Amino acid sequence: MPVVVVTDSSCCLPPKLAKRHGIRQVPLHIIADGEDYRENLDEIPAGILKTPGVTTSGATPADLEKAFAKAIKDSKGDGVVAVHMSRKLSSTWSAARVAADKYDGAVRVVDSRSVGLAVGFTALVAAQAAAKGADRDRVYEAAVREAATIESMICVADLDHLRSSGRISAAGRMLGSALSIKPILHTVDGSLTLRERHRTFSKAVAKMVDAACEFSGARPVSIGVQHSDAPEAAAQVMDELTRRIPDVVTSLTAPLGPVLSMHVGDGAVGVMIGSTLTPLD
Repeated sequence: MPVVVVTDSSCCLPPKLAKRHGIRQVPLHIIADGEDYRENLDEIPAGILKTPGVTTSGATPADLEKAFAKAIKDSKGDGVVAVHMSRKLSSTWSAARVAADKYDGAVRVVDSRSVGLAVGFTALVAAQAAAKGADRDRVYEAAVREAATIESMICVADLDHLRSSGRISAAGRMLGSALSIKPILHTVDGSLTLRERHRTFSKAVAKMVDAACEFSGARPVSIGVQHSDAPEAAAQVMDELTRRIPDVVTSLTAPLGPVLSMHVGDGAVGVMIGSTLTPLD
């Protein structure tokens, strides 16, 4: 069997798509009233994400170790490449490194330096390399290249959720909250930072689309749109991107999972532009 790719549920990949490409997902967690809910595995009660005191946590070392052990066995010696969200945004990468150390080099761990579909695109690039027969090191290198070049942006209706979770810098908190300004955030070297600020959310989304088109240019790209309970806005953004970007190799729209939605709030819309993903079957 080819190298097996493992990621975490922050990747936002639809389960059927992940399964089709042989990608294993380890769940993130939501903790409420002493209950631990595993994203994409457990039924999460309606309304729980807006309940005071609810928290989130990364993939556990135990879950990662179990996933790595099974993936190593299934790979029949080819090994595992694990792609996880930025080490600066979650404990998952660190936990994965600890778990990987137990397998004598059979697992290589990639810091995607991002979150959401940017993680998913990086995992898909790795899985496509593995499907073509690349060994563990070459699959790892393919993932690292994609992680280094992907562009990821998101517009949020407000910064309250990110402020309370400590996911943005102090400067970003100050600038984004001034005069109810609507921010465009992007990931820079694994951190979520302020890219632009605008007076209205619609203006911020329009400028995000402009930035994505400028970043894409005329080269072949893959595009992803993700959202937090905003499917119509996401569909409009995808329509605009596919109309304006001349060479779209593949595209994907997906909702943010419960864990990421807790951090960005309802209405958020994000765009990812990748460079090496081939058409998805």
